[in-house]
Amino acid sequence: MQGGFPIDLILFAMVAAFLVLRLRSVLGKRQGYERPPQAPGMPEARAARVEGVAEEIAPARTSGVRRILPSASSPAGLGLTRIAALDPSFEPNAFLDGAEGAFRMIVAAFTQGDRQTLRALLSDETYSGFEQAVAGREEAGETQRTEIRALHEMAIEGAELRESVADVTVRFVSDQVNMTSRGTEITAGSDAITEVIDIWTFQRDVGAKDPTWKLTATRSG
Repeated sequence: MQGGFPIDLILFAMVAAFLVLRLRSVLGKRQGYERPPQAPGMPEARAARVEGVAEEIAPARTSGVRRILPSASSPAGLGLTRIAALDPSFEPNAFLDGAEGAFRMIVAAFTQGDRQTLRALLSDETYSGFEQAVAGREEAGETQRTEIRALHEMAIEGAELRESVADVTVRFVSDQVNMTSRGTEITAGSDAITEVIDIWTFQRDVGAKDPTWKLTATRSG
């Protein structure tokens, strides 16, 4: 646009900043204790440690996504209890609210090559892998198309506390379209809708003031 001020760019930046700040607050927000596959081209960080068997169905929230929490006596359930004891603001369903938002934002940011959003939500090591994948795609002149058509299920499969550092592993089951193309040529994937199982690990130092849980590991289920 000639001679004009890029108001649209400023608005986009403001919306992105609001979403990141909202996500940070949700991941660290307490809402009361309520008991009860990796996209093509997506870089894989260190393998997540999965503990316990999810056995309890949590109430569905506004998104309608089926949620599964581990039984209190399982290794994952005991891990959640230890995390909550050190950080009273931690609550599994509130955590899953934030995890769902993070999942959608990270998938979109990776697809769009949005390094700023990825930097805010990923650990340094994981960001490095994602950034290399984005840079490689750009260098090859490829375009990534990843669309989450439906998110069916989220399950907490692992929870661990080492001193003040907490790790929570979540399984996401979704319907996605994944396709990489160069011009009119499809180089990977297709425009078909397929079920994808992603297992992601989020980490946070619960003794720190920063409430942000960052993605530290991804793998396909």
